[in-house]
Amino acid sequence: MAGSLNKVMLIGHVGQDPEINKLNNGGIVANFSLATSESWKDKNTGEKKERTEWHRIVVFSEGLCGVIEQYVRKGQKLYIEGELQTRKWEKDGIERYSTEIVLTGFDAKLLMLDRASGGGDRDPNGNADRPGNKTGGGYAEKSGGTARQQSGQGGGQQQRQQSRQLDDEIPF
Repeated sequence: MAGSLNKVMLIGHVGQDPEINKLNNGGIVANFSLATSESWKDKNTGEKKERTEWHRIVVFSEGLCGVIEQYVRKGQKLYIEGELQTRKWEKDGIERYSTEIVLTGFDAKLLMLDRASGGGDRDPNGNADRPGNKTGGGYAEKSGGTARQQSGQGGGQQQRQQSRQLDDEIPF
């Protein structure tokens, strides 16, 4: 049918660490949930109200699955673009349905909106290593920690000078 569009755009937080599975055809799939919330003030009581919706995300793009497996973790804020699809199956004689946001092909997008950590390695406190601290590919993080960690702790001028020097370099 010409003139139709199936596109979903969400910004939310990952509900649990993604599950990565191999398919029978040799492909790879990533599954995770994404929470979107809205809040408002009740006109009658003045009480703050909040509603959270949970969305099932299914990713068939091999490249995105690799990124998800390495960097995406529970609690991380993501922007995703995909298509809405409903699956139907039968279990114990009852028809069941699941509506999912599917990311596949070139139209799929996934952006990490916070500096939340990724990678499978965690320190003794349960904090994951930051992607910029790993050797190899990706973009290196600015030396000296994050600007939030440095502010109000003395070496702010030195941090700004280092940041300016690093910002001028092309990352590839």
